Amino acid sequence: MNPLSRFSVNQMTVKQLSLPELVEQCVRLGIPGVGLWREPVQEYGVEATAKLVRDAGLTVTTLCRGGFFTTAESLDDNRAAIDEAAALGTDTLVLVSGGLPPGSRDLPGARARITDAIAELAPYAGERGVRLAIEPLHPMYAADRCAISTLDQALEIAERFPAEQVGVAVDTYHIWWDDRAPAAGTRAGASGRIHTFQLADWTTPLPAGVLTGRGQLGDGVIDLRAWCDRVEAAGYTGPIEVELFNDELWARDGVEVLEETARRFSDHTGPLG
Repeated sequence: MNPLSRFSVNQMTVKQLSLPELVEQCVRLGIPGVGLWREPVQEYGVEATAKLVRDAGLTVTTLCRGGFFTTAESLDDNRAAIDEAAALGTDTLVLVSGGLPPGSRDLPGARARITDAIAELAPYAGERGVRLAIEPLHPMYAADRCAISTLDQALEIAERFPAEQVGVAVDTYHIWWDDRAPAAGTRAGASGRIHTFQLADWTTPLPAGVLTGRGQLGDGVIDLRAWCDRVEAAGYTGPIEVELFNDELWARDGVEVLEETARRFSDHTGPLG
């Protein structure tokens, strides 16, 4: 079996590569999937991106990102994100749900606002064949980026809606520390709500600002193979994205980083079913 058959590289892992360069190198290396980000896709053009990827025979596994439900205007932007996902041919829009509004200390209120926003968007997404994947982020991001910090919290929201409309993103970087996450992953898999599975490693010390601290696979403390086994046992057989935000990786040659990431994926995930 091709060790890269389920590998998808998230565009941010090698953001120094242009879209045409990324597509060209994925084809060369036998990488079948890409996870795309809205900003570079919009810059290149949504329809042009869809054609580029489609003509290369690649699959768009996810679009990042929707969410940031802090203003009324965010709903319009999220509807646009759903439309973009549909145009790109992906069935999954990843949601980074947003943190506390300026001046607020009401964390339960923020989570209620997120739930209300998803209730507005879920039918719209479902009509377009797009699933919303709620991504819990590590608690260090709860104030400014995502008030949903655990897989249990994400599922509590997702389970209010049909699985074909709303599920979760399982990202090792954000949930590896939570001893309740494996059971939550099993529950999500049983109901068909694992809409994407993403890998990144946890390395310390964290950089200033912490956003770019995602380690290359195998450089940190997460048992990545164990997480692959757990998610597969839960019934997930879809693409596995590697999503790395890392200044040191971004400073290197993008092709070299992509080749290294493909090798690390094979080393730390296989053999997969």
